[in-house]
Amino acid sequence: MKLRILKSEVTNPWFNLATEDWIFQELDSDTHILFLWRNAETVVIGRSQNPWVECKTDKMEQDGVYLARRQSGGGAVFHDLGNTNFTFLSPKEDYNQDANFQIIVNALKKLGIEATQSGRNDMQVGERKISGSAFKHAIDRSFHHGTLLVNANMQKLGDYLNPHPLKLQAKGIKSVRSRVANLVDFNDTVTHESLSEAIIEAFCEYYGQTVEVEELDEASLKSEPHLNKYYEQMADWDWRFGKTPAFSHHIETRFDWGIVDLHLDVQQAVITEVVIFSDALNVELIDELKQTLTDTKYTIAEVQAKLQALKRERTDLADQVADFEQWLVGQMTT
Repeated sequence: MKLRILKSEVTNPWFNLATEDWIFQELDSDTHILFLWRNAETVVIGRSQNPWVECKTDKMEQDGVYLARRQSGGGAVFHDLGNTNFTFLSPKEDYNQDANFQIIVNALKKLGIEATQSGRNDMQVGERKISGSAFKHAIDRSFHHGTLLVNANMQKLGDYLNPHPLKLQAKGIKSVRSRVANLVDFNDTVTHESLSEAIIEAFCEYYGQTVEVEELDEASLKSEPHLNKYYEQMADWDWRFGKTPAFSHHIETRFDWGIVDLHLDVQQAVITEVVIFSDALNVELIDELKQTLTDTKYTIAEVQAKLQALKRERTDLADQVADFEQWLVGQMTT
């Protein structure tokens, strides 16, 4: 059985997620592949998630935090340089999920950490979770990727993620937070590099072979056209935001000049229909707001640009439009 080990020197999440897709779609399905990588500060959402619901997109933009949408399902997670991510690709007939977990367990043992598999997806040390995994299968290959918490900034989970109220109700924020631990809590000398070396060693030992580690960098995009294609998709606004399933945004408030009950229907991140119920005396204002917002991208920048243009065109409505703009933009960031 052939082995291949890839290690990313890039912390751009679009590059690393593109590399995962390239591995899954393009590389030899008869090979056991290990890919190791980590991301700069990033919120990664699942394929079918809504970024405006799952994370604080305005704060992320202010702080230079990436938003990435992966091809697979699942929930939103926060990555930083304190996470080490691993990806296993195996031929379908030779795929062994338990073997992958055993490789990670063996690697951690080399670092003096006794870990165990917990359920189907997780790993823990004692009662504390240190890793989560997800899986994907095709006709001829199977894919297993996961994250190990090395020295992640737990506080930032709450800075950028908006857990869905139903999830909070079901899981309870305190119990989830208290169960999670970094590997440095058990061995303060562990780093991304030392952990990567241990995983590579355990991977080679498990399969009884030694292979050269292939270092991936930005030059890989130029040498691999398919990888570059996946990168461009991952980085594209239409993939990260436009692929959001259709949703509605319903908000209401009271201004000095009247009540506004606003319903926005959004498809592929574009506002397709605007319904406004209002007791405002100026019916023309309501019509102008509806026309202005229809077919606008559901982004703060686009909404502000359109409403500011309306203020310039209709100076007689400028004060009310300014009130509406300040309110709507505030609602889009919470």
